[in-house]
Amino acid sequence: MSLQKTSLRSLEYLLTFLLIITLNFALPRLMPGDPFLHLSGEAGEIVEGYTDQQRKYFLEYYGLNRPVTEQYWRYLSEVARGNLGFSYYYKEPVLVIIARRLPWTLFLVATATVLSLIFGILLGSYSAWRRGYWQDKMLYLIMVVFGEIPAFLIGLALLILLAAGIGLFPLAGAITHFARYTSSWDRIKDILHHAALPALTLSLTRTSGIYLLVRNSLGTILARDYMRTARAKGLAEPRIRYRHALRNALLPLVTRVALQMGAMVGGAVLVENVFVYPGLGRLMRDAVLVRDYPLLQGIFLVLAISVMGTNYLADLLYRYLDPRTRTTDVMNACGRGTYGKTEPSGL
Repeated sequence: MSLQKTSLRSLEYLLTFLLIITLNFALPRLMPGDPFLHLSGEAGEIVEGYTDQQRKYFLEYYGLNRPVTEQYWRYLSEVARGNLGFSYYYKEPVLVIIARRLPWTLFLVATATVLSLIFGILLGSYSAWRRGYWQDKMLYLIMVVFGEIPAFLIGLALLILLAAGIGLFPLAGAITHFARYTSSWDRIKDILHHAALPALTLSLTRTSGIYLLVRNSLGTILARDYMRTARAKGLAEPRIRYRHALRNALLPLVTRVALQMGAMVGGAVLVENVFVYPGLGRLMRDAVLVRDYPLLQGIFLVLAISVMGTNYLADLLYRYLDPRTRTTDVMNACGRGTYGKTEPSGL
């Protein structure tokens, strides 16, 4: 990538990061009330209250009675030092709380991403190869319908049918409490058993987009002239489909997966609350109930950085998979003075 493009991309990421930090600071404070007006329980009831004198003391202690601009600059300085603050409700550093919950969300999102990729590529490829037949039409209808159903509705349906109905999966949680495992493999099986329904729910909501992209991209490539040339050379059909067609069709998928990470994380927030899964989504919901500003700011920031980092990695991976982008960068950086000039008319 040329130096000019690299500098421009770095500036874009920096401005996006500053905007995210500003929104992280502003959004929690737009909610009605404050952390010490009331603390809500699971059903919305007040489980802990403060007198006016206590509330005034805590607002002053945490600096919430200061001007908003002063609070904002203080927040920026703390983030620059890597300090995300101290939770009002849990009475712990925000980084410590997030570090306990983040692995569960990452595991859920990563598992759902892999499952949606597998389902989407397999079904999209099959639909493209059977384009126009009843199998393609049936798959297309099912995928479009699933793509329009919210994640929490799919989760509730699976929870009622597979967990509450026939008891194949646990109703809630990420691990069996107070269980004694005889080996590490037993613990892993228990974690996978609890994560099966949340991961399946999240993957089903994202499979549709990957399916449609693979189906359309592969269908376009199969109609290209070089596909006919490959068949005319006598190449085996599996080699044509998988090595030549599918490989080129998967290039746009890299960008698609990166762009859908934000939606995947947003879906994880809903899914974790449906299955009471102890990830950042469940933690975010609890932080909203008690108006825990530092914890909300920390969760938003970590999720935003994760999405931005994924987009950046996808950018690099796409350039690695598609040599045409590297060739364009080289020509722009080195050959513009030669290829872009015209000879003077007097020569």
